[in-house]
Amino acid sequence: MKRMPRHTLWISIAGVLAVSAYAALAAVQILVLNPLAAAPGMTLEEIRAEMAAANESLGHQTVFFVLGIGVALAVGVAVVSMIAKAPPIVPGMSFLALLMCGVVGYFAASFTAGMGLADTFGISGADYSPWALPLYGVSAGAAIVVIVGGIAMATRNRTSTAPA
Repeated sequence: MKRMPRHTLWISIAGVLAVSAYAALAAVQILVLNPLAAAPGMTLEEIRAEMAAANESLGHQTVFFVLGIGVALAVGVAVVSMIAKAPPIVPGMSFLALLMCGVVGYFAASFTAGMGLADTFGISGADYSPWALPLYGVSAGAAIVVIVGGIAMATRNRTSTAPA
């Protein structure tokens, strides 16, 4: 019977925590930090009241649904990796790919809120809070690691299978 590598368990735990932290920061950015930065001088309650009066909202359900997809995928990767007793590289690269794609989920989740703020306050739907930058940085860093890791694995496999 094949045993699960211990590193697979720890990578799976760390990966689920990293993706969950990314989603949590994205939710706080979309629902709290960006509205406060987009409408300076107003409280969050005042912003929500103005948006409701304009028949707009921050789209809480959309935010949690879209960001929840990433967390669900992370849990799925962890479960499958542990059941399949996958080598650590499998969950490692999978979690990095999820973090890399997190910026797409952030954009999709923030679209409704951004448009609601834009329509209510006559501003652009862009990020006003600098707290989106760490999300972009994590996704870019994960993309670099995935690309470099893929090249390293391909190179290593090519040199280990080359005839002498």
